[in-house]
Amino acid sequence: MKLIFNLKMTTLLILALCCLSYCSDVEKEDNGGTTPPPEPPVAGDVTMYITTNTRSQDFKKQTVDFSTKDNMSPTTLKLEPGTRYQTMDGFGAAVTGSTCYNLMQMTQENRTKFLKETFSTTEGMGQSYIRISIGCSDFSLSEYTCCDTPGLENFALTSEETDYVIPILKEILAINPDIKIMGSPWTPPRWMKVNNLTDLQPFNSWTSGQLNPAYYADYADYFVKWIQAFEAQGIKIYSVTPQNEPLNRGNSASLYMTWQEQRDFVKTALGPKMETAGLNTRIYIYDHNYDYDRNKPENADQGQYPLKIYEDAAAAEFITGAAYHNYGGNKEELNFIHQSRPDKELVFTETSIGTWNDGRNLEVRLIDDMREVALGTVNNWCKGVIVWNLMLDTDRGPNRDGGCQTCYGAVDIDRSNYSTITRNSHYYIVGHLSSVVKPGAVRIGTSGFSESGFYYSAFENPDGTYAVVLLNSTSANRMITLDDGSHHFAYEVPAKSVISYRWKK
Repeated sequence: MKLIFNLKMTTLLILALCCLSYCSDVEKEDNGGTTPPPEPPVAGDVTMYITTNTRSQDFKKQTVDFSTKDNMSPTTLKLEPGTRYQTMDGFGAAVTGSTCYNLMQMTQENRTKFLKETFSTTEGMGQSYIRISIGCSDFSLSEYTCCDTPGLENFALTSEETDYVIPILKEILAINPDIKIMGSPWTPPRWMKVNNLTDLQPFNSWTSGQLNPAYYADYADYFVKWIQAFEAQGIKIYSVTPQNEPLNRGNSASLYMTWQEQRDFVKTALGPKMETAGLNTRIYIYDHNYDYDRNKPENADQGQYPLKIYEDAAAAEFITGAAYHNYGGNKEELNFIHQSRPDKELVFTETSIGTWNDGRNLEVRLIDDMREVALGTVNNWCKGVIVWNLMLDTDRGPNRDGGCQTCYGAVDIDRSNYSTITRNSHYYIVGHLSSVVKPGAVRIGTSGFSESGFYYSAFENPDGTYAVVLLNSTSANRMITLDDGSHHFAYEVPAKSVISYRWKK
């Protein structure tokens, strides 16, 4: 009997060992290769999104609960909702003709998936403000305006709008109906251009030239017709700028427009014509660099371009604020402009990554772009942040001769299959803002934690939630506590990472 018992025990032991070995093999198979095990359901008081510059965490959603202990942490960032700054309009990228072309090469399924990831407020980043060109830009399929034949009776949307831009905008609006859209022209119709304001000779070129004062009224009507044509398609235009980069003659499509010219155009034509048409589209002037391109002799008197226009009360009446790019100068100019005219708004409307600034190197660009572009503009009073092309292909196009041949998109799509997408820094920095900071949010004050290499901004959303976007540009993890006066929680912020938080009061 004892022998039989021992044999049974031995058999059971062998079976148990085999089962353990099999289960272990199954676990290795499930967790091996490039397919991670499914993450457990995420639940907690605070929702967070984390991106490290190595992509070890790639916009990863996490949660943490409020602490029930007294807060004694020396690294506490305390929210001060009684200190209030600007109200936010939104964050996004330019939906250029090139972007729309690339999106239209994708399968419907893949395109919808990407657009939801980008614009959905429930299934994605919730990007909320985009910029499009009025006519062509250097990222269009051709040079064109909507009235290339002289006479406004010839105004009409082109195939680039009807086949690419408008269908994509409609798909975006179906996902996020509250998206804001800004329009900016690179050039007026060529028949409205002259070589200079002295000779007033016709200037039949896409590049450079100046707007003939005799056509101010016609060009203002052109804006009105363009806005109305898009609205007829169910696409509301939230804002416009009179000219993209008015001090840059050299783009593939461009127009030189001094502050004196822009003042007169807005005051005598654009503002009154839009008002008469019953349009409430906002006008943001300037739309160019922090340094006013004063390295070019002809721009020597163009410094503080918006402030000089605001001095004319009749012009200022039609103007909501000013728009800026960062291809020259320092973001501190934004603060100077705000302090000079706090009644006028600021928006940031363009920045690029490319071959010149190691644009596809996330280890460098995530940190620099979050500090300078995202948090740097918001903390200097910008209500909105818009980066350049949402999507380019892996050949940095389509693009135009004479325009930027070296730019990357916020994302790049593989031209060989129009399926594989690489997400670059600009996609992440906008997403980290838009995912937790909603249109109508107010930037609020903070106190307490302040260390070199950490940058942040705090907000109160219209629904009463709080949001904080924080950059750790140092090479060390750091435990940081956030405290809103009613709740507090701690989380270890990874080295060289961006983290966005949102929680209910």
